[in-house]
Amino acid sequence: MVRPREPARHERPEIDEAALVAAREAEKLLAAARERGLTRWSDFFGPVPDVLRDAGFKDLRVTAARVRAAYGPKDSVRDALPAELTEPFLTDLDKLIKALAREAMER
Repeated sequence: MVRPREPARHERPEIDEAALVAAREAEKLLAAARERGLTRWSDFFGPVPDVLRDAGFKDLRVTAARVRAAYGPKDSVRDALPAELTEPFLTDLDKLIKALAREAMER
């Protein structure tokens, strides 16, 4: 069975824009983690901005799910970084996840 070609990100501007906005917020989280010497969160968020800027849909889905898990009930990024940084990123990440879900349903 041959799967249909995955569209380019520019063909789905809603997803591309959501990913780029989330990448900017991820950069803020990464900078704050580095400033505070939070190695664990620096390592965790290190690749995230680049993936959000450049990855295809499949990698975006995987990364978004992985990063969303950082907001779990135990050992949350919310415990390490201020809400002024964590909450806007979470909002933007959820917008990206919803846009990706809509795109998957359309296929």
